[in-house]
Amino acid sequence: MIDSDDNNSVEPDDNNPVESTDHQPVACTACQETHFELITELHPMQKIVWIRFRPRGKLYAFDPVDLELKKSDQVIVQTEYGLALGEVSDTPGSYIPNKALAKVVRPATPADIAQAEKMLARERIAYDFCMERIKERNLPMNMVSVDAFFDGSKIIFFFTAEGRIDFRELVKDLVHRFHTRVEMRQIGVRNQAKMVGGLGNCGRELCCATFLNTFDPISIKMAKEQNLSLNPSKISGACGRLMCCLTYEYSTYLDAKKGLPKFGKKINTPLGMGKVIRLNVLAGKITVELESGKEAEFSEEQLATALEPEVAVKPDKPEKPEKSEKPAKPEKQEKPEKPEKSEKEERKPVKKREDK
Repeated sequence: MIDSDDNNSVEPDDNNPVESTDHQPVACTACQETHFELITELHPMQKIVWIRFRPRGKLYAFDPVDLELKKSDQVIVQTEYGLALGEVSDTPGSYIPNKALAKVVRPATPADIAQAEKMLARERIAYDFCMERIKERNLPMNMVSVDAFFDGSKIIFFFTAEGRIDFRELVKDLVHRFHTRVEMRQIGVRNQAKMVGGLGNCGRELCCATFLNTFDPISIKMAKEQNLSLNPSKISGACGRLMCCLTYEYSTYLDAKKGLPKFGKKINTPLGMGKVIRLNVLAGKITVELESGKEAEFSEEQLATALEPEVAVKPDKPEKPEKSEKPAKPEKQEKPEKPEKSEKEERKPVKKREDK
């Protein structure tokens, strides 16, 4: 059974197990806003059982049919890839289906357990052989893990690489050696850390390799809100990405900061005006740099008793007097018409210029 978080994994359909990261009942999407009794009337409740195929792997929901199962039981289930051996991770619970669930076929027999151990041994052989071929062909890829199907019909090789790899010749070598279907699957560095395991900066085993089922999105803002050093070596995990534990207390810090002034804000304190230079969110302490240059630490209660700084109000500008309306220009008087010349004046003879 494939159990990885890469983007190339096949989405579950009606014949696939339903994947979940918690143990809460899943409501029908068509009835989310209706009364619970109406939901159960339209969609009768059925039992489910949560099964894990790999240590610390994802949980998948299956229909136990009429089997009485308990935690840590080994069972054979039907998946889209065929039969698979899994371990019951939690006791059966109620479930309101919005799609059909795959069923548990039977409890695992000694022969099934022996077959699973045989596939584990085959995975180790396939890993070593693939590593040899990668070195001989000088391929820029790093082998991470191998997953062989329960019935031996397929082997999946998980690897990491910086870019696209032409592994066609490598696949031919693997098919010729194991005489089965072979799939090469490229994964990310976070999945690699989950599969390989290791120790974190805290000295404990990696969270992703112990109890985390999925990878939540992480941003540098989470480190800033918790007043952590932004040094990449201190906030990065073994995979080279931001540590998953940055999300654990992020919401708690956001709630605790609601009543505290922001960093760099000027506030009024019992000792006068000052500027916030440090915040101790968990202790509820605020360090303020006073106008005198000294630093003082106050609690949230002490600052609450101090008056808020008054906002300087700029004096209103005097209103400009309204412009008086300009008097209307007097209308231009029409010029009197010139009297028409008399006929005599028109016929007045023109004096001739006398020749010298």
